[in-house]
Amino acid sequence: MRVVFIGTGEIGLPVLRWLVEAEKHQLVALVTQPDKPVGRDQRITPTATKAIVAGLDIPVLQPQRIKHAEAVHAIQQLQPEVIVVMAYGQILPRAVLEIPTLACLNLHASLLPKHRGAAPIQAAIASGDPETGLTVMYMAEGLDTGDMLLQSRIKIAPDETGGSLHDRLAELAPAALSDALQQLAAGTAPRLPQNDAEATYAPKLEREHGAIDWREPVEVIECKIRAFHPWPGAYSVLRDAAGRDRKLKILRARPAAAPSARPAGELFVADGRMAVAATGGTLLLEEVQLEGKKRMPAADLLRGNPWLAQAAIVPPTP
Repeated sequence: MRVVFIGTGEIGLPVLRWLVEAEKHQLVALVTQPDKPVGRDQRITPTATKAIVAGLDIPVLQPQRIKHAEAVHAIQQLQPEVIVVMAYGQILPRAVLEIPTLACLNLHASLLPKHRGAAPIQAAIASGDPETGLTVMYMAEGLDTGDMLLQSRIKIAPDETGGSLHDRLAELAPAALSDALQQLAAGTAPRLPQNDAEATYAPKLEREHGAIDWREPVEVIECKIRAFHPWPGAYSVLRDAAGRDRKLKILRARPAAAPSARPAGELFVADGRMAVAATGGTLLLEEVQLEGKKRMPAADLLRGNPWLAQAAIVPPTP
């Protein structure tokens, strides 16, 4: 089967590697975003997917905008039977969706119709979902609204982070795509409409979304800390006695066993450990990173920075 893979993000790497090696399918091209400057020195760097096919006899297309006529024409010339999309970063126009003779498939990292949009992995953890998975869907012009072909499910671990779940879902993708392509080839692939009434949305996350509102329930905050690790990172801004502000990233925390009568958002020290009161309980901070310092256990940071015991948390901007 002639396949064009369209993708940019690291979550698509296992399925791209599988397509490169698959005996029953021919990867006729990779479409990915243009190379971009990265790091302090702004060195022009290829996308993660482009690096996978470097040195292989596989054409790489990097249009600035895939909707442009030149990009559409280039993909048409490849005559794909199937287009597979995972974490590309641009919306595909109808002209591209109509190119493959069999299907244009998207691998979406949630159990649709839950968590349509750009950040489904973080949304599943932040929402306290017990499970998530991958949906292989037929692409439509709406935002993750196409009919479903199949779903693969996994449990969300109690200590799951956005990073760990990203990696687990990435490894789930090759088997899901293999199953979907087999069904397409056999003419048995179903088209299961989504129930739009059950849809939820997970918009793109920006850095400021990591600001913790300590007025939220303690269980919600703990889920968000795990969901937002490593991106966008959960944090609070601390103000010292001199009125200077420094950002404190919270990488790991756990609810305290005993409730607290302290007001939500109060930072305090309990048994040599940093803690913050929230609605309905207290979070014990286990691993943190103070602005300008390395990540470390919260107790170690506290020992080296006694001013933290008197610091106040600056409420996030509404």
